[in-house]
Amino acid sequence: MKTTNKIQTIARLKIYDGKLEEFKRLASQCLEVVRKKDTGTLQYELYFNEDQTECVVLERYRDSESLLEHHKNMGKLMDALLETCTGSGEVCGKATPELAKALEGSPVRLFLPYQSL
Repeated sequence: MKTTNKIQTIARLKIYDGKLEEFKRLASQCLEVVRKKDTGTLQYELYFNEDQTECVVLERYRDSESLLEHHKNMGKLMDALLETCTGSGEVCGKATPELAKALEGSPVRLFLPYQSL
């Protein structure tokens, strides 16, 4: 089995009624932070469902440390974003103990590698 340190995530966000424009404004700011500050983010893409009540964010990081850096860089901006939506998600990959601990108690589930190309 091929192993990698890369981490993939799927964030699933349900936007509160009346909060779509604020969500979009904050999401754009998040993307700017990723572009300017993150050093190990390989993918960061946002997708809406047809009526724009839900957003999925596909993310890929070089390694666990890069995801932890991303969370640190988001800081209060993520707190503001989570006032416009509820969130859950999945982190897929070989997480370091530090990343696994950071996910404890959150609505994000960790999935460990099994098989890949």
